[in-house]
Formats: sequence, C-alpha cells, structure tokens
Amino acid sequence: MDFEWWHWIVLGFALVLAELAVPAFFIIWFGLGALLVGLALLVLPDIGLTAQLAMWVVASLGMVVGWFRVFKRGEHKTRIGQSDGDTIGEIGLMAKAAAPFERGRVRFQKPLLGSEEWECVVDEAIAAGERVRVVSVEGSFLKVQKV
Repeated sequence: MDFEWWHWIVLGFALVLAELAVPAFFIIWFGLGALLVGLALLVLPDIGLTAQLAMWVVASLGMVVGWFRVFKRGEHKTRIGQSDGDTIGEIGLMAKAAAPFERGRVRFQKPLLGSEEWECVVDEAIAAGERVRVVSVEGSFLKVQKV
C-alpha cells in the first residue's frame, strides 16, 4: 500500500490532536513530522514508501532532539547548594534539642528558604532554647553550632 499525501496530513493532525490528551509534549513532534512528509509528498508525489517513512523518522527525531537541546536547555538542572550563601551565618533558636547522632529542630525569626523551622544536625549536644548559627547546608538539613 502506498501512502498518499493526504494520509500523512490526516496522520499528522491525528497525532497533533492526540497530544492534547497526553501531557508529555512529545507526540506533537511525530505529528509535525507527518505533516512535513505530507507536504513533501504533495510537492514530489513520486517518493517511495521507504523514503516517506525515513523522512518521517528523521524529521520527527530531529524535532524531538531540537526541542530538548534548544528549548529545554537547563530546565532540569538542579539548584541544590546554590542557596548556601543565603543561609550560612543566620542565627536561630533551637526548638528541639539535638545531639551528635540525633536531629534537632531550629527556628528562625524570618523564614529561610520558605520555612521558619528546619531540621538540623550538630557536632556537639545543644539544648532547646539555645541560640545557634547555621554553618552549612547538608542535603535537606542545616548544620548548626552554638553562638
């Protein structure tokens, strides 16, 4: 069976419409690739089925790679550790006592990174109510020491 130009156009629109049901923003590139093949077949009607399929695969994958390389550059880069400068040196009050192998909780007067209270780790035992200073950020915990 040979595909006519309108087969590719219908397939392209069907895939583009299918993208509305799938939130991944991935199927649209295959739909646009099919539309390109349909337009190419309209201009050059003697293209064989193998060449049509090859054009579709190359166009679709080219658009997918282009999307992830150009438009989504840096979107998934982690920002962990970039807030150290904002938190190190802040003074807080121990809300829950902490020991070297136990986590405690420290409360700040103004929210740090969106929260007033954080779990913390310590090198030496610190009682509740003591003033502490943030010395580092270790994962999702703050490392504190007595002031």
